[in-house]
Amino acid sequence: MKEERRYPVGIQTFSRLRREGYVYVDKTDLMWRMTRVSPFVFLSRPRRFGKSLLATTLCSFFKGERELFEGLKVMELEKEWKRYPVLHVDVSMAKGQENKEELRRALIRQLLPLAEVYGNNPMETTPGALFSGLIRRAYQQTGEQVVVVIDEYDAPLLDVLHEEEQLPAFRRVMQEFYQCLKANEAMIRFCFITGITKFSQLSIFSTLNNITNISLDTEFAAICGITGEEIDEQMQPDVTWLAERYKCPPAEMRQKLRDTYDGYHFSGESPDIYNPFSLMKAFNQRALRNWWFESGTPSYLLRQMRRFKTDITKLDDLHVPSSAFDQPTENMRNALPLLYQSGYLTIKGYDWDLEEYTLSIPNKEVRVGFTEGLLPVVTGIEGFEVQSGFAARFWKALRDNDTDLALRELRAYLEGLPYIEGFKKKLDEVVVAEGFYEWTFYLIFSMLNVYVQTQVKCARGRADMVVFMPGTIYVMELKLNGTAQDALDQINDKGYALRYATDGRSIVKIGMGFSVEKRALTDYLIVEE
Repeated sequence: MKEERRYPVGIQTFSRLRREGYVYVDKTDLMWRMTRVSPFVFLSRPRRFGKSLLATTLCSFFKGERELFEGLKVMELEKEWKRYPVLHVDVSMAKGQENKEELRRALIRQLLPLAEVYGNNPMETTPGALFSGLIRRAYQQTGEQVVVVIDEYDAPLLDVLHEEEQLPAFRRVMQEFYQCLKANEAMIRFCFITGITKFSQLSIFSTLNNITNISLDTEFAAICGITGEEIDEQMQPDVTWLAERYKCPPAEMRQKLRDTYDGYHFSGESPDIYNPFSLMKAFNQRALRNWWFESGTPSYLLRQMRRFKTDITKLDDLHVPSSAFDQPTENMRNALPLLYQSGYLTIKGYDWDLEEYTLSIPNKEVRVGFTEGLLPVVTGIEGFEVQSGFAARFWKALRDNDTDLALRELRAYLEGLPYIEGFKKKLDEVVVAEGFYEWTFYLIFSMLNVYVQTQVKCARGRADMVVFMPGTIYVMELKLNGTAQDALDQINDKGYALRYATDGRSIVKIGMGFSVEKRALTDYLIVEE
């Protein structure tokens, strides 16, 4: 008989998980070591990645709730189990405010439950003053240093990240709120701060310059999320039950889970990390879907990508120093820090000689969900319309090696693109470079979870697009206001396909001609080698 398993979907409180018997992947040894790194620790991780669960685990630990940790790794490490006053503030509850006054009131509301325990002073009329008073009173009333846990510290700022007038005003409110941490440093035993983005210490935390940022620390890379080893050790029954649902062997289901939810790395030597929310949701619902995107691609991210004119076709293979993506959000010169910190890009490699990271899209869930959110922005068509119609037929044609049918489907799809607002401007911008169509093709292939490279360098030029299928490599050239023969001649003259001669897969060259006036694929030629 199948064991009853309870999956903590939407539950982020450690004490409830333990008391009610939900599945819990033990991270308490990492938590314990983290508390000894520094009195002030900052951790950045994407949304729905277990930051709040880690925060509440710390709260239970410092409250001395020893019974909740029976059987967990921390029991072999902690000997004292001393009780401390804990001030836990979830700043995400203060997001969505219209102006700085509403933000101040929202922050004060989050502190009122703590004021019921430790009291308040009528003179403490600002969030920072009340927070500072709570720290002092908790210390005075208990005789013990205070533990401060701040979850999602940046939530209110993300709402106004693109607003040049609102952001400075909100930032000043948050700075006043956080400056008490430095003022009361002697009374603080440990302070843990989580968030998605990294705002500079000077602008947000004022003089608090002793925060240790462990976001890229290999030792704590797996403190949030679930590793492949943890799945094999603790979740094998779940994999088996899901395999039964999909009528496939457990080993095949294990690979499906890896392809869909794995692939995150939070340091140069990080183990593979699975998205914990998506994994638990998949087990709970017995379905492999893009669970992380139930609430959609964050609007603030799309706004910043448009603001910085982010080239989405380059996101699969970025070679950058850490300063390019692990930097304060307000110092951004492109959307790369947000893409990484929000979980749409992750570390895929590290070159020790060059001190350079390779960033890429983590997995199928992110690739498909992300591009589904971008597709309406670029083409005006909703992702579900593409998936249910064109994408299914296009994928089937490619799977059956019927390239001609696939391109006929592609032609029909492109001719059906609506003339959305801004479309003419987009086309005007790509009269010289075929950028608009490259973007559209990239999004289409990405929604099929097909690996695509654009502007691929070779000795004598750049191929517009290379599509990698399990058994075939497609080398594609686009000629705007040109012919398919012109495009095919360029593939041959420049030797775009030569670099793949030893790959072992079939090579298909595709030349395509486009008409700007007709907004359509006019002709194409296919040569299989």
